[in-house]
Amino acid sequence: MTRPTGPAPTEPHPAAPTGPHPAPADPHPAPAWPHATLDTTAHHPVPFQQFVLKVHGRCNLDCAYCYVYRSPDTSWRDRPARASATVMRRAAARIAEHVTRHRLPRIRVELHGGEPLLTGPDAVISYVREIRAAVPAACEVTATVQTNGTLLTRHTLDRLAAARIRVGLSLDGGRADLNARRTDHAGRPAWPAAAAAARLLAAHPAPYAGILCTIDVTADPLDVYESLLELRPPGVDFLLPHAHWGAPPPGTAREDRPGRHRPRPTPYGDWLAAVFDAWWDAGRLRTRVRLFREIAALLLGLPSTAEAVGLSPLAAVVVDTDGAIEQVDSLKSAYPGAPATGLDVFRHGFDEALRHPGIAARQLGLEGRAEECRGCPVGRVCGGGNYVHRYAPGSGFLHPSVYCADLERLVRHMADRLANVTSRSEVSTRLL
Repeated sequence: MTRPTGPAPTEPHPAAPTGPHPAPADPHPAPAWPHATLDTTAHHPVPFQQFVLKVHGRCNLDCAYCYVYRSPDTSWRDRPARASATVMRRAAARIAEHVTRHRLPRIRVELHGGEPLLTGPDAVISYVREIRAAVPAACEVTATVQTNGTLLTRHTLDRLAAARIRVGLSLDGGRADLNARRTDHAGRPAWPAAAAAARLLAAHPAPYAGILCTIDVTADPLDVYESLLELRPPGVDFLLPHAHWGAPPPGTAREDRPGRHRPRPTPYGDWLAAVFDAWWDAGRLRTRVRLFREIAALLLGLPSTAEAVGLSPLAAVVVDTDGAIEQVDSLKSAYPGAPATGLDVFRHGFDEALRHPGIAARQLGLEGRAEECRGCPVGRVCGGGNYVHRYAPGSGFLHPSVYCADLERLVRHMADRLANVTSRSEVSTRLL
């Protein structure tokens, strides 16, 4: 059953500025699934519990694999460089409205960019302060700023910590050579400043949220893992590079469309399996690795909390610097305008975004997965993989992940290792 591709517009808010820019002209229109063929009228949406707020729309780095500034979607060019105080207030009011309507006991607020600390900590702190003042007192707000670390000083860290804002760091490893892809716009390495930030966080761990690490499959997995451990992060989240069937993963030469039962190499699955063995065989938990903990929990029959694996409904939404309500940024790697919803915080509430086909599709569980995934023995664990990794030009997102073989390799490897543990309680103890 077909339906229009988004919620009907409402009258502009009387205090609204010119508003978000329109979606860029797209020579490749939004794919039929889910935008035209998914019926959301019977969908029972899950309220948003994670709000990704763009503090600054520019970045001081030019990372080789960036899925924002090196993607087909260039909408950032037409948006304000930073979120205004007006946008912050409206976003906070909309978040409070959503929290109140759904009686949410807690939410997560992620401050992103670009680089959110480009103008110092003031904007980040102000945004969080607006939200905490707006939501009901009973709602717990966990706030985290995700930074490349190059602008993190002791003074900035102290101010963020005092404002109860956690700090996440983006790195590709714990040495200069492993971070060669992370340079500024003049080609100068980001590592010296980022390393200083990592040392600072290790010395003052209370607000330290952990490290996000995008996998470079050409780097030795154990070298990357051990070098990250030297930075003493409380947790590490290994991310597959954002790729899809029209833009294969780095280091591979895969077909440009999904195929069934074709043997494929598993370089990323092998890489992650090697890291898992080192993590698991240590005998004690040296750091949390989110992907491994999520898969292990799913193998034990527990729900997932990450969009990379499992079938739990997506509960995250983005507010850009102009107040536009968008889907998650990873969609920028699919096609121009892919994250757009046509909504903004001046004219629309977040409940309207819950009815957007692109968001509803990610809350359907197994019904929102490809036929191959619904019949796959590990489908309920890998969950079809990250949504954008399922995209195929011309047909949309109802496909297995372009990393399908890699995910199956990792899930089966972990299942085999966990099966040799004597009891479920022992697994739980080693994961906590």
